[in-house]
Amino acid sequence: MSKYFRQQIGQLVMLGFPASSISDDLRLVAKEYELGGIILFGRNIEEPEQVAELAHDAQTLSREIPLWVSVDQEGGTVARFREPFTSWPPMRCLGDSGDLELAKRFGRAVARELLAVGVTLNYAPVLDVHTNADNPVIGERAFSEKPEEVGRFGAAVIEAIQGEGVAACGKHFPGHGDTDVDSHYKLPVVDQSTERLRQVELLPFHAAVSADVAMIMTAHVLYPAFDEERPATISKNIVTEILRQELDFKGVVATDDLTMKGIASEWSVEDAGVESIAAGCDLLLLCEPDVEQQVRTIEALIHAVEQEVIPVSRIEDALRRTNLVKAKFLVDAKRWNPLPSAELRAILGCGEHLEVSHELWRRS
Repeated sequence: MSKYFRQQIGQLVMLGFPASSISDDLRLVAKEYELGGIILFGRNIEEPEQVAELAHDAQTLSREIPLWVSVDQEGGTVARFREPFTSWPPMRCLGDSGDLELAKRFGRAVARELLAVGVTLNYAPVLDVHTNADNPVIGERAFSEKPEEVGRFGAAVIEAIQGEGVAACGKHFPGHGDTDVDSHYKLPVVDQSTERLRQVELLPFHAAVSADVAMIMTAHVLYPAFDEERPATISKNIVTEILRQELDFKGVVATDDLTMKGIASEWSVEDAGVESIAAGCDLLLLCEPDVEQQVRTIEALIHAVEQEVIPVSRIEDALRRTNLVKAKFLVDAKRWNPLPSAELRAILGCGEHLEVSHELWRRS
């Protein structure tokens, strides 16, 4: 394997890190591999100006291809950015409003605030259908308990976010709404028929694909009707045959965090990474700031290619998809500079965005 190809495999990972600036460990990893990007959590966030500087600094880690600077900014309880960013209600409020134009206004506002601090990828919207009242992890994060409504509102938010230049990521394929276990802690099972899964769980993802969503995230959930042994993230039947071939999705397939117990309790992070890429995923989320584990996972991918466990063509396909999506959304990322503080603060929580938030609360 050439040194160049070895470096490029690093593009298939999205890394978490421990601090409010680019860590020395992350810089060392980036010297060895061309990384896909970084993901931000509360531990990385102090104030808007600091986030913007961090995002700018992140682009210095890449040799050729810009990095994703990514975050979970759904609204409600899953929102990494808090005041002075606009505070958004949970997406159930948006679904309850019945107003697609309001959904578009919401999506545009979220994207503008993310772009203001250099964030280029948002892990939203949630496309799960909330059909299980005992679900401990989705709940009000879902637009509705009706698949058609989830599809309509999901597509509207995707088009609005991406229309402003931020990549959207629909999640969690093929659907986390009917679980009664949180995949952060244990592997859930959705024991529904193939017919039911296609009529309910898959419907919003069809709508997202039609809306040209940039990325779709897999669920660490077992669906026996589709695959009796493997959760979606490492199931070739689910990722390649259903998402790629049946739904004709041409964008990037990302895993949910491979350090979550839903998958890490039964597969090592390294093995799950190899199995995910082999199944058809293009991007591995490694959110825990464990640099040794991150490097082991990248090296496991390299070793799997060298041992022909993963065909070279599968890596090339993943890199091609990643680069095509990045070419659409990151064309100016290497030239982006943080705004002056006054201009930045004028965007975050501005009157227009607060009006959208207040209207969401009023109409829910």
